[in-house]
Amino acid sequence: MITLQEANTNALLTDFVKFPFSLYKNHPYWVPPLIQEELQSFDKSKNPAFESAEAYFYLAYKNDTLVGRIAAIINWDEVNHQGKRKVRFGWWDVIDNVEVTRALLEKVYQLGRKNNLDYIEGPMGFSNLDKVGVLTEGFDEMGSMITWYNYPYYATHLEQLGYVKEKEYLESKFPFENVKPIFFYKIQELIKKRYHLTPLNFTKTKDIMPYVDEMFDLFNNSYASLSSFVAITTTQKEYFKKKYISFINPEYIKFVMDKDNKMVAFSIVMPSFSRALQKANGKLFPFGFYHLLKAKKESKEVLFYLIGVDPYYQNKGVTAIIFNECYNTFTEKGILNCIRTPELEDNLAIQNLWKHFDPEVFRRRRTYRKEL
Repeated sequence: MITLQEANTNALLTDFVKFPFSLYKNHPYWVPPLIQEELQSFDKSKNPAFESAEAYFYLAYKNDTLVGRIAAIINWDEVNHQGKRKVRFGWWDVIDNVEVTRALLEKVYQLGRKNNLDYIEGPMGFSNLDKVGVLTEGFDEMGSMITWYNYPYYATHLEQLGYVKEKEYLESKFPFENVKPIFFYKIQELIKKRYHLTPLNFTKTKDIMPYVDEMFDLFNNSYASLSSFVAITTTQKEYFKKKYISFINPEYIKFVMDKDNKMVAFSIVMPSFSRALQKANGKLFPFGFYHLLKAKKESKEVLFYLIGVDPYYQNKGVTAIIFNECYNTFTEKGILNCIRTPELEDNLAIQNLWKHFDPEVFRRRRTYRKEL
């Protein structure tokens, strides 16, 4: 007998957040989130995503034992402004029992039908800066703080229930020794002179903050053409500014400015926190904060989180400037490995950026869709 319970109290939401900790206990590749941070992201008074989205969280029990969870989400900006009549599901974790998955997804169908929506897609979060996709390849690779990990049976469950692939995401990696300045040094010097561009580098987080709103505006502008994109709002900018920027080494944030001091490109690279998060096991205290701080200072692995270029400057070689600045920083820091976070399989422009570094696709993930 499978029963469902809406996680609508602090205690039940805590159970919702903690369920994967039991499902993946001692798993070598699962990277736990910070429990308090997850709870805050589900708090309507703290996460501005709820200004344009609604979400409901459900727990599944079998014989009084917790066996699964799911979030049912509607992003109303996506529905009303983009005409995508879609209900999302995310934060989906489950034991290997397709009937538990069926029961959880039924709650998402109910929300979609109640609002006359056409189809369901997931797993995905509230917005483009949330985690996305079911892992379909790369189960023996370490996860990251910005991706979900899952067992192989997750995709099997969805396919058994009639879901089809909607979007495919690739993750790739390359050793830093593959990065040869010959591919970008001369080009970036020419591009800087031709378009009167200047790179900005930082050593202190406080010096970055005055530029962050402009960076998010550029992010919205540069990603607007992607099929899955939903723009970040003004209040979301403030939220992400507090949530992410302090996590990132200021040296790993690069801006490119034009002669009028207008931002035309940016990149955000993060140190890998995977091992540190495993050691923290969901808690900042007493020792989690120490592990994260140590990783921030000492990690020899980096994740390319975001790169954005003003549409006018796309295909004009501006990323060579970013690569040159990153190369100098990574050389100084002794970086050994570079990882690219999920990129849409059909985003050939972004994949083309990396071809000289001989990247290896080591993980694939996808979202699945079903008509309601």
